[in-house]
Amino acid sequence: MNSQLRREYLDALGLKTWTLRGVHGPADAPSLVIASSAASAAREAGADWEELRARVAACTRCSLSATRTQTVFGVGNPHADWLIVGEAPGAEEDRRGEPFVGRAGQLLNSMLHAIGLAREQVYIANVLKCRPPGNRDPNLTETAECLPYLERQIALLKPKIMLAVGRIAAQNLLGTEKTLGALRQQVHRFGLSQVPLVVTYHPAYLLRTPTEKRKAWEDLKFARDVISRV
Repeated sequence: MNSQLRREYLDALGLKTWTLRGVHGPADAPSLVIASSAASAAREAGADWEELRARVAACTRCSLSATRTQTVFGVGNPHADWLIVGEAPGAEEDRRGEPFVGRAGQLLNSMLHAIGLAREQVYIANVLKCRPPGNRDPNLTETAECLPYLERQIALLKPKIMLAVGRIAAQNLLGTEKTLGALRQQVHRFGLSQVPLVVTYHPAYLLRTPTEKRKAWEDLKFARDVISRV
């Protein structure tokens, strides 16, 4: 990458200086494999995009259906190579019905731009399709009931890579209690199709802790390197 292009990428992330650091590739990092249960995957089997969206909109599987304004299905290119996955909708997402809007969404757009991607080129979704009251963490029941929707989205999308943004999304997708720091800079695998999955920080966290943007940039470069090998 030439210096001018690198500077444009870093400017998009709000980084003023940058020093190259060694990053271990996928072959050097341990993998964590998570397999979806056959029963869970079969729950939404056969649904196309339109049918799946309708099922999500009408879902009453957990108590979140009683408190949501609307479901937040996902948005983006249905043939995208990149799938970005967050934990759950926030207040603004619940109001607008679209994931990652507001300031966090703007930063996510900048993060994508930093690796040469437009928001319209990727697909963006959440583990949960409804907002937990007060933006609390999802509980196990909510995650278990909602995850089959995401699994079907993945089956339809067939992404080359998943980018899990934030600790809660990463822990739920990988079935682990490890910290986000312990999960970064590794190639994990998700689901029956064993999609490569890379973990990074949530844009909302980066807004609160901008000093961590440098690590996020390292994660984005790592993910870009992973997909180049797929």
